[in-house]
Amino acid sequence: MTQNLLIDGYEVVIGLEIHCQLNTNTKIFSPASTEFGQAPNTQANIVDLALPGVLPVLNKEVVEKALKFGMGVNAKLGQMNAFDRKNYFYPDLPKGYQISQMAHPIVGEGYIDIVVNEGEKNEYTKRIGITRAHLEEDAGKSVHDAVPHMTGVDLNRAGTPLIEIVSEPDMRSAAEAVAYVKAIHQLVTWLGISDAIMAEGSFRCDCNVSVRKPNAPLGTRCELKNLNSFRFIERAITVEIERQIDLIEDGGEVVQATRLYDPEKDETRSMREKEEANDYRYFPDPDLLPVHIDDETIAQIRANMPELPTARRERFMGELGLPEYDSRILTANRELADFYENVVEKVGKAHAKISANWVMGDLLGSLNKNDLTINNSPISAERLAGLIARILDNTISGKIAKEVFGYLWESDKTADDIINEKGLKQETDTGAIKAIVEEVLKNNQAMVDEYKSGKEKAFNGLVGQVMKASKGKANPAQVNQLLKELIN
Repeated sequence: MTQNLLIDGYEVVIGLEIHCQLNTNTKIFSPASTEFGQAPNTQANIVDLALPGVLPVLNKEVVEKALKFGMGVNAKLGQMNAFDRKNYFYPDLPKGYQISQMAHPIVGEGYIDIVVNEGEKNEYTKRIGITRAHLEEDAGKSVHDAVPHMTGVDLNRAGTPLIEIVSEPDMRSAAEAVAYVKAIHQLVTWLGISDAIMAEGSFRCDCNVSVRKPNAPLGTRCELKNLNSFRFIERAITVEIERQIDLIEDGGEVVQATRLYDPEKDETRSMREKEEANDYRYFPDPDLLPVHIDDETIAQIRANMPELPTARRERFMGELGLPEYDSRILTANRELADFYENVVEKVGKAHAKISANWVMGDLLGSLNKNDLTINNSPISAERLAGLIARILDNTISGKIAKEVFGYLWESDKTADDIINEKGLKQETDTGAIKAIVEEVLKNNQAMVDEYKSGKEKAFNGLVGQVMKASKGKANPAQVNQLLKELIN
């Protein structure tokens, strides 16, 4: 299902360019380290600095990671691809040109399916076309706040490998754009080709936005540069749409330009007039041979591809019988999906739903509360499975299980150890429970009379009294059964 969206009578047309750093240990054309956060200009060697006479050498791992991405978006793979020089001058680009791919990219046309307004009543899915994804080197970084009244240049980032992912102009709202960026972000982290930490600049987005009346020719687009959070992407597109519509309605014309988003003022402002491809004077890089990727390499990389998020989500629904909502949450990232599957493997597929409830509820809730991820969870999949197993065999009740979970979080002990040490084993002896029930009924005749007169809440009160008297250890199902038998 898709939606036809109009804003104040205008159709919005959005295409995105995502710059995603690949998580190699060394740079795309040099052996310099790519580690983030090091002292300025300590990770740039003679190749990155473009000293006379140096030559670039292609990092093979970069090619393999780019091909994985291409397979992940169902794309045509450029088995014969080549590098070009993109000529422009910035202080943080030492060579005066950037090595990129223009005529022959490594990844051609593909697509990815997105879910817009996920979890809401107006949720819908849409297929977004991908024009291409090409390899290139990142530039350095201009630093404006390190030296008073001056701009510094940090070349640590220069030469870090990127794939630039160019979409078709298929998005019609800020919500669709954000859903697309999230889908790409999930994919590159799932494939393990990028850490995609937006705050560190390893995953950032340029948004091309234009507006037009329905069925009219495409409007003049403006590019919003270097957006590095989902919230900024949504706000920048929203305010740019409003700016363009207001401008046209007032009789003005949109001028093609590169614009920056100011989050403090919540506005976009012009940075420079937009360059076209011919302004960059692309030509083949004479220092790098074309890259030929044989069928054997393609087959080997494809064989090592992980199960993709959509496929795993569908398997969770089909094979494990999970609702779509659960499946989406549990496939938010690959590590979480793996954790969940490890739990299910230990407790059995027949108990996939209760396993999902514990992972999504108590575990993720505790992780979020403590600002942790599944990767550094204090409770392993094996220990969580041990807790669930004790619920299933009626050793403990669901209520006691939550108490055990708290002890699991704070220690490295197993559920069995905690249950035994704390004396938390559920009472299942019918005779012992019956004695408690009889005593509760004897001391709460008013509640019994209320229940007999049709007040169901009174029965719940009696259950609560029995559980209190048993210190929470009585089996709830047996309590309910015995209460009804003895009252009647």
